[in-house]
Amino acid sequence: MTTPEIQPTILARRAVTLRSRRRAPLTAGQRWGRSGLYLILLLWSLFTLMPLLWSLAASFTPQNQIFANLTPFTWRALFPEELTLDAYRTLLTNSNFLRALSNTFFLCFVNVVGGLAVNSLAGFAFTFFEFPGKRFLMALVFVSFLVPFDAIVIPLYSIVSGIGLTNSFQALILPVLASGGLVFMFRQFFHDTPRTLIEAARIDGLSWFGIYARIVLPLSVPVLISAGLFLFLAQWESYFWPLLVANRPEYQVVQVAIANFNTQYITRWDVQLAGSVFTLILPTILLAFLQRYYVASQAASGSKE
Repeated sequence: MTTPEIQPTILARRAVTLRSRRRAPLTAGQRWGRSGLYLILLLWSLFTLMPLLWSLAASFTPQNQIFANLTPFTWRALFPEELTLDAYRTLLTNSNFLRALSNTFFLCFVNVVGGLAVNSLAGFAFTFFEFPGKRFLMALVFVSFLVPFDAIVIPLYSIVSGIGLTNSFQALILPVLASGGLVFMFRQFFHDTPRTLIEAARIDGLSWFGIYARIVLPLSVPVLISAGLFLFLAQWESYFWPLLVANRPEYQVVQVAIANFNTQYITRWDVQLAGSVFTLILPTILLAFLQRYYVASQAASGSKE
């Protein structure tokens, strides 16, 4: 067994060895291998981004020229000769699209706030409370997020229709507030909360809700941001469920409004592509700035596996 006196010396030697390895110059073979790997990754990135780049270019292309350079594919498909903003003007002056955009922002706000409250409270209860059937209920929660939404959409629609909530904002909010995956993620993250801190708060007379609101939540910023991002993206990208339960124009969401440009006598591909690019901007910005919180929450949740 390593004695406490020898252990620091061993750790110091390991640190020196690691630093020397990092500073060691690369051989010619290693440099060529790394350059080849970077080249392959760059080409693969361009290949996977090609549809997105074409959509962006096509959204600024006149309607009658969008598919002109696709078969056969030429570089003009990505760099059109003539640029126009007609698709974006049509999109941003369409009253149905603007109303759907405002509906989507409203639904995203309500679902994020309500979803964070519901899922974090459930995770808090599974973490700190003991009650009959806890393991069984946790197993159900775990299984629930393994079931695809398409498998439950018909019985879910029957329930919503049976209680008279179709064509309402309640139908777009209530069925998606709770998420088994988020409850499990909150539970895993809350396990890292020091039990001595909870016990001290209880001795001082703080209620369980006070512990949840004043101790646990402030320590759980990464998982709150990660869960909020998940809820926002799920609502922002939702199409099938809103189309099924709320097909009236006053309840349309942005993805349904974009698809409805197909219902005209001609298909406005330029407007649809402009709408796709437009709705991609906000999620891209959020992911760029909040990705580190998502990684931190996943790392903390996985540390208890």
